[in-house]
Amino acid sequence: MSLQVHQFPCLSDNYGFLLHDPDSGETAAIDTPDGEEYLRQAEARDWRITQIWNTHWHPDHAGGNKAIVEATRASVIAPQEVEKLSPIDRIVDHGDTVTLGAHEASVIDVSGHTNGHIAFHLASAGMAFVGDSVFALGCGRMFEGEPQQFWESLKRIKALPASTTLYCAHEYTAANAKFALHADPDNAALQSYAEEIAAKRDRGEPTVPTRLCRELETNPFLRADDPALMEKWGGSAPHETFAALRSAKDSF
Repeated sequence: MSLQVHQFPCLSDNYGFLLHDPDSGETAAIDTPDGEEYLRQAEARDWRITQIWNTHWHPDHAGGNKAIVEATRASVIAPQEVEKLSPIDRIVDHGDTVTLGAHEASVIDVSGHTNGHIAFHLASAGMAFVGDSVFALGCGRMFEGEPQQFWESLKRIKALPASTTLYCAHEYTAANAKFALHADPDNAALQSYAEEIAAKRDRGEPTVPTRLCRELETNPFLRADDPALMEKWGGSAPHETFAALRSAKDSF
């Protein structure tokens, strides 16, 4: 049977994700903004959390590990930086693989937001859990990394199959759309996407997950190598244009 993803709101603007394999009965908590809410959501579906997959160390992504482990004895699989908040059963890095039942996920280095940030790509299921590395029409704030490092991370995401479903960790899309329209005002695909986002939010609907193919057309941070954006925002290399866009978004 196919993997099942249950998405639910957490904290003020996070999304929680439970990834369930019906064949093995295993369930992975993808990041843990609120451990108690994850336990409630799993119990409501009669799913037992057996693993925790953290993308990075921030408390709204790993702060619920302790509560979940105490309740379920789930194994924590995470980049080493998560040791700042929680013990880790298995430290993973770029190129490693993790499994949920018979399903395999590749670990991708997407550092920049933090220096150890990873994503989990399940190629056979056509999905990736990307934490705060990339958002619908945006990317994470560059708290720890450097522009070239972050751009190389975004290139790894760009290289995934265009049909990949991206599970981003926050409902930031309406605000991201405003900046994207400022950054790339003549992009017709972006204009249409922004209208859909506004309508979804008016109806109280989530804008996550998103599809990579759409982000490649509309997300200015993934398009920092586009000649028109490079000309508009400056930079002799894409990572310099990315840096200019990220700086502008920080003060937008």
